[in-house]
Formats: sequence, C-alpha cells, structure tokens
Amino acid sequence: MSSTPRKIPATAGDTTADQPWPVRLLSSKLTDYVARSPAVWVEGQVVQLTRRPGQTTCYLTLRDPDVDLSFNVSTHVRVLDALSAPLSDGSRVVMHVRAQLFPRRGSLSLFADQIRPVGVGELLAQLEHLRRLLTAEGLFSADRKRPLPFLPRTVGLICGRASAAERDVVENARRRWPAVTFEIKAVAVQGPQAVQDVVGALRTLDAQEDVDVIVVARGGGSVEDLLPFSNEALLRVVSACRTPIVSAIGHEVDKPLLDLVADFAASTPTDAGKRIVPDVEAEIEGIRQTRRRARQALASRLEREVATIAALRSRPVMADPHRLLTEQALVVQAQRERAARALANRLSHGRQDVDHLRQRVRALSPVATMARGYAVVQREDGQVVRSPDEVTAGDAVRVRVHEGEFTAEVSP
Repeated sequence: MSSTPRKIPATAGDTTADQPWPVRLLSSKLTDYVARSPAVWVEGQVVQLTRRPGQTTCYLTLRDPDVDLSFNVSTHVRVLDALSAPLSDGSRVVMHVRAQLFPRRGSLSLFADQIRPVGVGELLAQLEHLRRLLTAEGLFSADRKRPLPFLPRTVGLICGRASAAERDVVENARRRWPAVTFEIKAVAVQGPQAVQDVVGALRTLDAQEDVDVIVVARGGGSVEDLLPFSNEALLRVVSACRTPIVSAIGHEVDKPLLDLVADFAASTPTDAGKRIVPDVEAEIEGIRQTRRRARQALASRLEREVATIAALRSRPVMADPHRLLTEQALVVQAQRERAARALANRLSHGRQDVDHLRQRVRALSPVATMARGYAVVQREDGQVVRSPDEVTAGDAVRVRVHEGEFTAEVSP
C-alpha cells in the first residue's frame, strides 16, 4: 500500500499535534530568522579569550558584568590584530556583532566584525551616570550611614587571596587590639568573577550573627581594575546589608562608588585596620586618666568637706554647745523681767486710776453729802421727799442719815 505524503503546515500558527513541524524545519526557519536580524553594537566584558596559532578565527566569551549572562563570540584574527592594545580577560569592550544560529548544535552565538575597547573616559562617564542615578535614589544619603561598633565580636574581611590588603587590615587591627577575631573571605577582586565573588562573600558574612562589621579591601590599581567596586549590582547588595560596611579600596586617590554607599570609607586598607577596632593602649591610658581625674575630684571634694566641717567646728556655738541655750535663757529671763515690770507698772497705774475714780465717786456720792450732816427723807412708797408739799401731817417717813436710817412722823 502506498501512503499519502503528510502535508507540512506553512506557518508556525498552522501546526497542530497531528501536523507538527520536523525539527529540521524549525531549525531551518530559526536559522533564517536569526540570519535576517540586524547587526548591533553591544557592550560587555571579555572572558576566556582563546587564540590558537595558525587559526584565523578566535573565540571569546562576552559577559554582562552586572548579571550572570554571557554569549559565545567568534571573530577573525585581523579584528584583534587591528586593536591598538591586545585584549585580555576582564577588558571592557564594545562590539559590532551579528547573531548566528548553528542548526546542528542548536546553539546561538555572536560573530564580531568590529571590537573597540572602552576607554577610561567612557568608563568614567558611565560611572558618573551611575553615581547620579544612585544619588537620586538615596543610596548615598548620610541618613543611611550606620555607626561602626566600638568593639566588634568578629570582623568580616573580604579581600584577595594572600593579598597585601589582607595583611594590612589584619596586622594593623591586631596591633591596636590583639584579641580581635577575623572571618576572612578570600575572593577574586579583579576580573570577570570579582563582582559575583564579592557579592557572595558579602551575603555570607552578613548572614552571620557574630559578624559586627564587614571590610571590603583591595590594593590600588587602574580604573579598569577597580571597576568591580563600582558595579551597580554590588552597590545595591551593600546598601541592603544589615551589617555596617567599611570600604577600603586602593589608595587615597582611588574613589570607587563603593566608598559612597558604604557606612565608612577608609582611605586605604591600613586605615581600615585602624578604624574598625579601638587602640588598646589608648583605651588603657584613657582609663588611667579617668581614674586619675576621679581621684583628684574625690580628693578635692574631701578637702572641701573637711574645710567645711572645720569652719563649722570653729564657730562659737560648736565650741560651747550650751551657749545658744544660755543666750536664749537670758533673753527669756530679760523678757520675763520686762513683762513683770510692765505688769507691775500697769497694776500700779490701775490702782491709782481706781483710787482717783473712788475719790471722784465718793465726792459725788450722796453718802458723802450725808456724812456732812445731810439726810434723805423718803415716803412709805420709797419716793424721795423733795418738797414739804409732798407730805402731810401724820405721814410716816423714813429718814436716812450717814450712820443709818430711822422712821418719823410728820407733825403739823
């Protein structure tokens, strides 16, 4: 029996489960589609450059330094020979590339026909643009800066393997505080893996509860060498750390953006070693001075109190405690004598006033008049007789004289 040829759909939208495309057709169409895509300029970092003698094609990997993404790139040797300086791993470049799809392997790669190294001027312009962007977001704000601990339990140190920066930080810190403890993470601090390694070390140290401060240290270098420490992804990880970060990159003239986002920017790794721990000799001397000042203050206070007590004891009242009572007793006695004299005078004056009043009363009293021989005649009803017309013959009257009284009868 002859079978009818299967009809292949013309477009991807026409395919179904019963009428699929063969893999070769999909590969062919994708290859045609990629081949028609326009060439573009891209920027990235060169890693794994391979150039074999006698071959006209060179291979390298173009990596995005901010994310873990890369493309395989091929180019002609004459493109590399046209460069003013040979490429090396870690170089920042701009390439004019066209995408290529290899059907047999099903892999996508890029072919570069032009390569231009990114110069220092372009790098500095990019860093300035990034600095302005992060400044506007507030990542460099002074309000975000956290104070360094006075005496950290453990110091996290991120540096190159067996580097001078590690030695400078550790030796200077231990010279100041011999008991300081370090948790050292040796990573790549230059090249394509630097950002990824430093970020991983930062996250590991930040997660450790006993790490109270983290130092990121590296020696000096060119602008290209220090680019990982101005990487946006690294800066954002630093800003999100809960642990205070110390930046100790390069020499005093080197100013990577890490200095701006870190909580403290040391001028050199040596300076960082001096900043993260106190000086034990200076602290001991400070304690000595504090104790000396405390003793002086206490001695001065005791001297003042002794002088005060001596002054109090030298007062007359303290020399003769009964003197105050004696003086007050004399005052009371004097007041009593004055009161007695005043009372006597007052009584004498009162007696004189009474005598004067008695004499006046006596002078004005009818009794005094009767003493001179006068008498008071009263009728039986007690009415004083003032006129002979007030009585008649035969009326009984009472006569009061100085020595007493008697009755009488009115005669005609």
